Amino acid sequence: MTRADAPAPREIAVVAFAQTAHRRADEEHSEAEMLLPVLHEVLERTGLKTSDIGFTCSGSSDYLAGRAFSFTLALDGVGAWPPISESHVEMDGAWALYEAWTKLLTGDADTALVYSYGKSSPGSVRDVLTRQLDPYYVAPLWPDAVALAALQAQALIDAGETDEPALAALAARNRASAAANPHAQLRGSVPQGEYVVRPLRTGDCPPVGDGGAAVILAAGDRARELCPRPAWIRGIDHRVEAHALGLRELTDSPSARLAAERAGAFERPVDTAELHAPFSAQEVVLRKALRLGDEVCVNPSGGALAANPVMAAGLIRIGEAAARIARGESDRALAHATSGPCLQQNLVAVLEGDPR
Repeated sequence: MTRADAPAPREIAVVAFAQTAHRRADEEHSEAEMLLPVLHEVLERTGLKTSDIGFTCSGSSDYLAGRAFSFTLALDGVGAWPPISESHVEMDGAWALYEAWTKLLTGDADTALVYSYGKSSPGSVRDVLTRQLDPYYVAPLWPDAVALAALQAQALIDAGETDEPALAALAARNRASAAANPHAQLRGSVPQGEYVVRPLRTGDCPPVGDGGAAVILAAGDRARELCPRPAWIRGIDHRVEAHALGLRELTDSPSARLAAERAGAFERPVDTAELHAPFSAQEVVLRKALRLGDEVCVNPSGGALAANPVMAAGLIRIGEAAARIARGESDRALAHATSGPCLQQNLVAVLEGDPR
């Protein structure tokens, strides 16, 4: 069979999305208890039962939970019967969605449930994230996540690509957009406050909080049966940059640009972009790398500056973009997720709705 004769890949779409009401601390519930209402909601949106799901994939971090194989406890929220085909990634749920997408492409399943969660409130997430760094030269110095983001922000300021008032305005726009998002942890105007690590003030940094999210993927005609307007995944790709910060240009993100190119983001303009930019300065980097002009509606949900549940915030960006397509508020959207310090790893998905 020649390449021209090869069958076209299956069409895969996001057909449902649900998330928690993100909170500073959810002390009353375990991870499974926190997830259970979300899993029920996302299934109810499609009318599916657990037994109808062909593949389940989750994303979380044992470092946040403080115990090994913590994701097995969260499976209680899915149910022990009937037996399921299941997988897990020690990453943001956006990467779990990528695995589920590839599973559906093979034809092994027609539907997939993807969920992710994180409870950052029990400890210092700034210090926990230090465990992502080089274990020999950098991690022993304990530079926390905010300090590293501040280095990136200062590099942008030194390069003349932004300044502190511009970062404050960017943060204010995200938080104002979150006023219409009932799930956001922070809504409406938020004072910039004191410096956390110069040049980043309180308003430039994400809130610490607990939360989770879930989406359902479906293939082909099954997607159209489950959703009036599915959000078709036209392309998805993820790339990683050098582990060592000194080998990277912090004012740019080649990996995000390459992921967007391979996902087809530059083939036609997008009207919406949900960017996983936990710090205000990172949106500056991503807008340039992803070629997003002022005509693109960026983070209408408020983004990660309004709610940043670790290990779920990237999946939420995909879910929010898909939800806008389902509501008819967007026709072609870009969703971005990141992991690691200073935008080290980046995933980009391009979503489209059927023509109206």
